Amino acid sequence: MTSLQLINVNLQQSTNATAHRTRDYDTTELVARRGQGISLLITFNRTIQSGDGLTFTVETGPRPSESNNTRAVMALSSSGSRTSWSAVRGNSSGNSLTVTINSPVTAVIARYRLNLQITSGGRTSSSNLGTFVLLFNPWASGDEVYMANDAERAEYVLNDVGLYWYGNAGGFYSRRWDYGQFERDILNICLTLLDRSSVYASDSAADVSRRNDPLHVGRVMSAMVNSNDGDNGVIVGNWSGDYSGGVSPTQWNGSVSILRQWMQSGPVKFGQCWVYAGVLCTVLRCLGIPARLIINFESAHDTDENLIIDNYYDANGKKDNTRTNDSVWNFHAWNEMWCVRKDLGSFYNGWQILDSTPQEQSGGVFRLGPCSLKAVKEGDVDLRFDTPFVFGEVNADTYHWVIYNDGSRRLIYSEPQVVGRYTSTKAVGSFSRVDVTNDYKYSEARNKMLSAGGLSAAGFSGARMASMSLRDAQPEVAAVKPEFSGTFKNGETQVGEDLIMQLTLKSTSTSTRTVKANMTATAIIYNSTPVKQITTESQSVTLRANEEKSITFKITYPQYENAITPDNMIEVVAVCEDEMGGRLLVNKVVTLKNPPLLVRINEQARLDKRTTVDVIFANPIKDNVDDSVVTIEGSGLLKEPIVVNVPLLKQNQRVTIECEIHPYRIGEKSIMVDFSSKKFPSVKAFQSVPVASS
Repeated sequence: MTSLQLINVNLQQSTNATAHRTRDYDTTELVARRGQGISLLITFNRTIQSGDGLTFTVETGPRPSESNNTRAVMALSSSGSRTSWSAVRGNSSGNSLTVTINSPVTAVIARYRLNLQITSGGRTSSSNLGTFVLLFNPWASGDEVYMANDAERAEYVLNDVGLYWYGNAGGFYSRRWDYGQFERDILNICLTLLDRSSVYASDSAADVSRRNDPLHVGRVMSAMVNSNDGDNGVIVGNWSGDYSGGVSPTQWNGSVSILRQWMQSGPVKFGQCWVYAGVLCTVLRCLGIPARLIINFESAHDTDENLIIDNYYDANGKKDNTRTNDSVWNFHAWNEMWCVRKDLGSFYNGWQILDSTPQEQSGGVFRLGPCSLKAVKEGDVDLRFDTPFVFGEVNADTYHWVIYNDGSRRLIYSEPQVVGRYTSTKAVGSFSRVDVTNDYKYSEARNKMLSAGGLSAAGFSGARMASMSLRDAQPEVAAVKPEFSGTFKNGETQVGEDLIMQLTLKSTSTSTRTVKANMTATAIIYNSTPVKQITTESQSVTLRANEEKSITFKITYPQYENAITPDNMIEVVAVCEDEMGGRLLVNKVVTLKNPPLLVRINEQARLDKRTTVDVIFANPIKDNVDDSVVTIEGSGLLKEPIVVNVPLLKQNQRVTIECEIHPYRIGEKSIMVDFSSKKFPSVKAFQSVPVASS
């Protein structure tokens, strides 16, 4: 009888992609999820006879081996296995046979090579059947990333558009972020990131064998999304306010352009926390790990992990950042990934915190996590990874000091409850905000940590004692309690308008007091780093017993226009003193609004049909606005960004830019627009675009 020979293999990409929920990946490669069968249709030169033997092999990595879980050999059988690789014979029709390749829920996430060995008529032949990519599977019970709720899986794995917030606890706004995890090349780039890591370089075979573990993959990716460790990671951070030689972090609309640029030419300039978090969320979702982006307002960067953040000002209210590495960021972005914690115990299952923003090293590398969210809330800071740092981000105290000309200083006030506020994430199924602050801390969490044993066990006590000893070694003026209070108030201000600040002072004394207020306005980065002083001013006011008066400070547009960064943030600080030596520090961060940018969809968007979109902007200031560029992006709507140079705009002049989108996926999509110029560095707009079938 003629030996059995392979004629053709059909990987049935469309059928498998639908079954595995991977049909949105823009690739010619088969993409599957572990713990679920892959159906193949194999055609031979004749029907299979009893003497014919079929053996399938899957391999991945540089030195595949069964002991490392990177190679499996499967003889064709009549039944499969849930705990190991297996090849199951299905229906046959003529010379064609259906075969199902089953992978275990513990399989390594990777690109696999699939081979077939045929033994027939005393001869053995081998054939390469192609490659496929295997991902984590949140739909498979038993997978470490299994998520039971279907709406949450749709949001945290399949949704390709997210939401983040910026500003400060006193006022914040939202923007959308295009994750684009299904776009062309992104899956291949994510796999390449794993192969470019320092862990892979150290021992490639061992690293690949550990890629069945979402904790390992998440920790590796947390390091690779930043470029701080000589590993040529994705993003170069910049918090200077000067972004020459790169792109201002605020200009990015999503992850796709960043990842493609990295693949083509290496580390991308520049990013800040929400950019790191957006890209890491893309990578995790692309590989099948449920993930979401978190924004924490008033987020502490507690470098010495003593739960105290010191802020220093001079007598005029100018901030001095040279005395400490600690800071409180107006907001900070990180990620959560969903998985079990076999290393910690089932109580700590669920959301795990990752942060790729290069703040502090973890194990000698700039990364953070995975850190159990439940461990942070419970104050279990002795558990890995990096729990003390995250606990401090949401629980630290802030101390405000004034430094005088003679070198002495005074603690003006401390704030035990202002850190870790309005912690936010996108709602499941809608573009609205969900407050998750209570997932991170109890209202009494700080007291729990400071209770006997809690702080000591956490290892914070030594650092706190050292910090206090350092303070005691410096000259300190005894504080006189002021007999007045003060607050800043302001209305919503748009870039181009004057900023009017009202300092309201209220006497708590039974006698008349004269209060002098030294005010300083400084342009800052969102992480509270001062960039440029805008103005200083002093005013005095006399307060009768229990009287309340307001002082107006006006900061004009010409004063701040060349000082503010694309963050549009101004910190206003007033050091107030009465003739009895009572001192008060009042501060407020103001985020100026950008002028409106409008997006108008002119008709119903339909699959594979061109649709026109208008982008509309009007110049609100007296100066001309030139050198403007509009960038339009949107996964499922545009394969590549549209970039349009805008002609010079005079005061009140309006421009309408018409462009075309070409939808290639149905469902609700988002178009995102950035308008950037020297006068207005990053004006954003976004619009939902429901795409109907053609």
